[in-house]
Parts: sequence; C-alpha cells; structure tokens
Amino acid sequence: MRVWFNRTFSSVYAAIELIREADPDGRFHIIYSNANPHATAARVAHEFHVEPTGMEAASYLQWCLDFCRDHQVDIFIPGKEATTLAGLHARFEAQGTRVLSAASPASLQLIHDKARFYASVDLPGAPVADTVQFENVAQFDAAYTALRQRHPKLCVKPSRSVFGLGFAILDEERNSAALLLAGALYHIGLDDMRRGLAELGEFRTMLLMEYLDGHEYSVDCVGDHGRLVAAVARKKPMQAGRGQLIDMRQDILDACARLALDFGLNGCFNVQFREGGGALRLLEINPRMSGGIGMACVAGPNLPYIALCGFADGYDQVAVPAVRNGIRVAELTSPTELA
Repeated sequence: MRVWFNRTFSSVYAAIELIREADPDGRFHIIYSNANPHATAARVAHEFHVEPTGMEAASYLQWCLDFCRDHQVDIFIPGKEATTLAGLHARFEAQGTRVLSAASPASLQLIHDKARFYASVDLPGAPVADTVQFENVAQFDAAYTALRQRHPKLCVKPSRSVFGLGFAILDEERNSAALLLAGALYHIGLDDMRRGLAELGEFRTMLLMEYLDGHEYSVDCVGDHGRLVAAVARKKPMQAGRGQLIDMRQDILDACARLALDFGLNGCFNVQFREGGGALRLLEINPRMSGGIGMACVAGPNLPYIALCGFADGYDQVAVPAVRNGIRVAELTSPTELA
C-alpha cells in the first residue's frame, strides 16, 4: 500500500520512522516529497521526490492529483494545503487515492483562526483563557483596560500563527531593550507595544489574553471521525532540561474526547492545554502531529501507525497498547551528514 506525505512539518521524520518500525513486513511503502532536496525525512522514506516551487494553490493542487495518479498513491496524508485538500476527497478517490484529513474544511478553517475558535469552543472542563481580539491601538487600549482589572499579567498573540510565533508577555516595567539585555524571551515592553501598534494603524487580528503561568500539557491523539481512539498526554517542565512527564489526567482525556467529537477530528492531531490560577485551560488544537510525537510514542501507542492502520483497515482492526503513565521522556539529537 503506497502512502504519500507531501511537504509538511518536521515531525514527519519521526512519523515515517515510527511507521516503518511497526511495519517490519513492509506493508506500507512510504513516499515523501518536499521542495527542499535535503529534507531530513527523505532519509527514512522508501521513496523521495522534490516538489516544484513557485506554484499558486490551484496549480499545486493539480500537481498533487497528478502525483497521486502517476505514483499510484493509495493513501495521501497532506501537510501543505491540507485545509483545501480536505474538500477534494472525491476528486482523489475518483482516481484511486484516499485522503486522510484531520477534519472537514470548515472545522480546519475554524481551528486555524483562534479568534473564531475561542468564541465557538464549549469546553467546561478546560475553558479558554479570558481573551479579547483587537485590530488597532484603540481596541488594544480598551481591551487592556478591561482585562488588566481582572488579571495581573497579560499576553498577546496573532489569531493565526504556528509554533507560537508572535506570542509575547506584556511587561509594564521594562522596555524592549531592557528585556533584550536581560534575556527575557517572549516578552515585550507595554509602551513599546502600544507605540508600534499606533504606527501600524490597522493590522491583522491579534488576541490580548490573560497570561497562564502554570504547567503546559501537549496531548498527541488519534481520532476516528470524532471518536477519540488514543491519546498520550505530556506534561512539560517549568525548567528546560528535565524531560517531559507522561501524565494521563482524566480531565485532559475527557477534554480531548469532547473536542474530537465537537470538531470531527480524525487521524493524528494534537491538543495544547495550560494551567492558570490552578485550573486547566485550553490553548489550541493542532490538526496535525506535534513536534513531540516521538516522545509520546515512547509511552506505548505508536500513534502514526495506529492512525494509518485505522484509516486503511478500520479502527476495529487496530489494537491500542496501554500507556505507560508516569514515565519521563525526552528527545535526543545526533549529528549526521546530509546527502
């Protein structure tokens, strides 16, 4: 069975490696493509192809259709253009390829827009942080006045972003130069922030939020069109270098099951939580594998393999191993020469 991962996040390296480890008989032939000819995941795939560059979305989607036909792809697991491809299943199926999407196009669009997502999500066991969106400095000032009365520390982030890009804690005492010299990562001076926003005029939607100062949890999951099949929760340390703790809290598992149902989640996805004021709060859903998927799988379930087998054969044919709760995991790196 020929399985294609197109250009996607770096976690694809771990995913392909995990699938191949669990598939010693070679039932799945893994194809990977990327515009970068030196992409590291090429080392673990059975077959690698260089993607074209400079294509507009419509041309790239046609290229994907042609690639599936020419390479006789049975299962396509998209990264690039995943939201659009989620709405094109019938076109691929007509030529013999099934597409594994994390959700419907509507759900994916909602999940990627945190302003809309936060306004729509209903999760009593882990509600989202107190949040106000803004698109100019006047809206920022009004939001800051309202939220600061309720919370001792606030932060900002874009409504649309990945990898935490654009996130910053607002510092009322120090300017950005002092924060830089102090090595205070992910902080920005409040006055500097206001001055910059005023100069921009109108800008893309940003979120002003209460800052959650507790532990963060990353939960790697597998879903079956809204049913939670497997989940491994990792508790991140407050200080780096201490690994991550597998912590299968029932409230976290219940919250993931509720989100899977509400958004029709399918295949591999990731949910982020953080504690604040002693309570669990939802940060986001990532409709893809997380960068820490390999660490999660150390605890037992091989999540990429479970998702692939479940999609190929039906989840009633897939056994999910028990999670080794309470173990501490970490990711090691080693240097290598690229071809």
